[in-house]
Amino acid sequence: MLKAGAPSEARTQTASVRNPMCDRASPRFAVGARPRNNPPVAGASRVHRTSFWLLGYTLFVVLFGAFVRITGSGAGCGQHWPTCKGEIVPRSPTLETIIEFTHRATSGLYGLLVLALLVMAIRGYRRGHLVRVGAWLTLVLTIFEALIGAGLVKLGLTAGDDSVARAAMMAVHLVSTSLLTGALTLTWWASGEARSLAVEGRGRTGLALVGILVGFVLVGMTGAVTALGDTLYPVAPGSDMLARITVEPGPAAHFLERLRIMHPVLALGVGGYVYVAARRVARADPRASVGRWASWVTIGVFVQLVAGVINIMLSAPGWMQLVHLLLGTLVWIACVLLTLAALEADA
Repeated sequence: MLKAGAPSEARTQTASVRNPMCDRASPRFAVGARPRNNPPVAGASRVHRTSFWLLGYTLFVVLFGAFVRITGSGAGCGQHWPTCKGEIVPRSPTLETIIEFTHRATSGLYGLLVLALLVMAIRGYRRGHLVRVGAWLTLVLTIFEALIGAGLVKLGLTAGDDSVARAAMMAVHLVSTSLLTGALTLTWWASGEARSLAVEGRGRTGLALVGILVGFVLVGMTGAVTALGDTLYPVAPGSDMLARITVEPGPAAHFLERLRIMHPVLALGVGGYVYVAARRVARADPRASVGRWASWVTIGVFVQLVAGVINIMLSAPGWMQLVHLLLGTLVWIACVLLTLAALEADA
């Protein structure tokens, strides 16, 4: 790059040597992950580190949200948002209020961290860069998540509410959380080194990857509804395996109990598909990164299915629901990284 005041001869000599990293006319997603003005490698590593730790904090916030549901603390601040019982800091709070208020505080901190990550991405990477795209998507989805949380509170879809509206909101919440985690994973991946995506010409590999992601989200949606049912209508200990996932038809059976069987059946089918599809993607692409993430996905699917069986056998205790959710989120991240590795353009 030329500094102001450089001789015109130098400009003539360098005019024919164009740096594709700084060429604003180049395709938006055919750009690597190097920051603007090339050398600021320190800035790139800072974004990479920040997005990695923020991804870990995302897992914490997600699990904390599930803990709020399991403990029935969602109504701890009443139907007030963003205040808690009409106060900025609640006085003489109950245990449920402390749990809900702490969740809101950690979520608020998360929003500030996402905003800081976006600022770093804007300062370090040019417009249209994958890191910027991921950071912007992370911010937008974080705001959407906050609106979902506000809606649940304001509409009273918390604590013991067992309405269809709450079940639908839980499914939407899961989709939003998955997209948020995926966007942040993209930010971390793209900031690691010079990388770009090449979507065209992927054929069956592209379809297999779409199937993996869509299937996993569908399983997550049914899992969110099933987890709500397990919390509000727990299975009696000592029941046989079939009774734990089914309910006898009758006017007294709630729809959350009727839907309980949907998640394990869908999880088994999608899990088998993901296992086979991930192995086929790895066989079709000899790159080491693709094989590595395909292995993690297949291992993760097996472990998650085992965890699901244990969760059913134990009648879905709260702690096991958290373990199941954590494993599921980690496998989702692995699926996103497999997709990015398989779609990465050759250097």
